[in-house]
Amino acid sequence: MYCPNCKGKNIGKIGNQHYYCWNCFIELTVMEGVFNMHEVEEDGSLSSLDDLFTEEDRKTQW
Repeated sequence: MYCPNCKGKNIGKIGNQHYYCWNCFIELTVMEGVFNMHEVEEDGSLSSLDDLFTEEDRKTQW
């Protein structure tokens, strides 16, 4: 699996269909073959990054 943000492979699984990229520090959730991406803020909240990428860019690449 590749991170759609940094194209790295340093992805760890943190839950069912829920992953974390250790290169760029974003959380990824897979729904119907498309990543939903979130940045973890300093206070622990999540900010969506989906609007920065097209749906084609967010498709899972195994």
